Amino acid sequence: MTRVVIAEDAALLREGLTRLLEERGHEVCAAVGDGEELLVAAAKHRPDVAVVDIRMPPTHTDEGLRAALALRRDYPGTGVLVFSQYVETSYSAQLLEGGAAGVGYLLKDRVANVAEFTAAIERVAAGGTALDPEVVSQLFRVSRQHGGLATLTPRERQVLALMAEGRSNAAIAAGLVVSGGAVEKHVASIFGKLGLPPDESDNRRVLAVLRYLGGA
Repeated sequence: MTRVVIAEDAALLREGLTRLLEERGHEVCAAVGDGEELLVAAAKHRPDVAVVDIRMPPTHTDEGLRAALALRRDYPGTGVLVFSQYVETSYSAQLLEGGAAGVGYLLKDRVANVAEFTAAIERVAAGGTALDPEVVSQLFRVSRQHGGLATLTPRERQVLALMAEGRSNAAIAAGLVVSGGAVEKHVASIFGKLGLPPDESDNRRVLAVLRYLGGA
């Protein structure tokens, strides 16, 4: 069971997300309508993951993302899944470059089904990533192109972009129509070029994705 806090100012969507997650066996510790309430709920409940909209009161601009950044700083063990209609690149890059595992960013109108959404929440709660391809594309477009990333081949960039979406090696192989062994070789090469040696304490897939989105 995943313990979730929801921060969404639209009451109907907030209630709908709560019902959806509870029906699938997750515990919604709190469902709030603004960034300040999110931080209060996180301090009280210490959830596994927070589902956060970007634009919330009072200005409906970037309150959600700023609250998510504060949450990640104060409670790095809590995953954050941004669930929004918009791609906001500046604060999003900061959120994803924070170095801690458990980050996601999905666009509301591109989530194909309930199973996809709940799987993303579970993946982020477990320390993985779940990023919409459009989010990846826009963040990469504004990132710096230097260091180890410059040495990646076009195919390795494709593999890393799919890793950023949270796909497994098997799913990457299916998407690129290549063998699982070929994907494993690409992933090993990516780790080597980005300077990510084996380390039992780190999730190298997440670190590689964060470096990719940071452009470093």
